[in-house]
Amino acid sequence: MKTTPVEAKEHVQARPTFDREAALWRAGFRLIAGVDEVGRGPLAGPVVAAAVILPARSRFPWLADVRDSKLLTAAQRERLAGHIWKKALAVGLGLQTPARIDEVGIALAGRLAMAQALAALEPAADYALIDAFTLATVDLPHEGIIHGDALCLSIAAASIVAKVERDRMMLSYDGVYPAYGFRRHKGYPTPEHLRVLSSDGPCPIHRRSFAPVRACLGCQPVVVAL
Repeated sequence: MKTTPVEAKEHVQARPTFDREAALWRAGFRLIAGVDEVGRGPLAGPVVAAAVILPARSRFPWLADVRDSKLLTAAQRERLAGHIWKKALAVGLGLQTPARIDEVGIALAGRLAMAQALAALEPAADYALIDAFTLATVDLPHEGIIHGDALCLSIAAASIVAKVERDRMMLSYDGVYPAYGFRRHKGYPTPEHLRVLSSDGPCPIHRRSFAPVRACLGCQPVVVAL
């Protein structure tokens, strides 16, 4: 059974809750995964998704600090991700490379990464709450929730895990391609990033289907000695 996206409340709550999960627990579901992806907007790097199953009716003190990852500092995300990995019943990750993003488009790549994250869960979920989307290729009962990372604790937890994982990858890429400043902007189109892209051209992890990168394909790429 699949359901259509659920519209969020008119005013998005500042603090996500277990309200939707609680309704599903009462309906008999026990392993409810929150799913989110990060990295739709950057010009470089992968799109990364996470699926997180928190224990039913969890009361961990740190859950009070869980928010949409975009509302947290890097240090807050790192701390909370550590708690999530330690206390979650299961965490799954999915990733689509820049080349795959160029091949299928960012929208489908994001959905593929989320499906991968769900498939990686052990134990498997029996229901999924997904930020914004439903997934046509997933047979698991699920629903998409607009602004889910701001409304549902499970989705917010997934957003934190995905963001921390992707940021770590971009820090690693910064060591390989230091000219681009990936450490600072994580591949997003900041003025600094666009200046280097314009002068030096794209490196291997740039998404060539994205307009700012495509416009610089004739520039001389940075050559890295490995």
